[in-house]
Amino acid sequence: AADSFDYKTFLVKVGLNSKSKDQLAKVFEILDQDRSGFIEEEELKLFLKNFSASARALTDAETKAFLAAGDSDGDGKIGVDGETALIKT
Repeated sequence: AADSFDYKTFLVKVGLNSKSKDQLAKVFEILDQDRSGFIEEEELKLFLKNFSASARALTDAETKAFLAAGDSDGDGKIGVDGETALIKT
């Protein structure tokens, strides 16, 4: 259902919260599709599709909440350190 995505619950369910820093760096590389060194809003919106092709895209509200949780410096994108901190919380 729209706006039902809870990133903390999802990260635990798929086991990302128990991955090593190196493993999380590999996940980051997959999510950073344009290889900019950051996960931007459009890449984050397609986050679930990286885990299942039949998954829905995140809504704008879900994407913004997820992005805000990992965007430690307020620049509108998540760097690899922000991704690691987000997953480990």
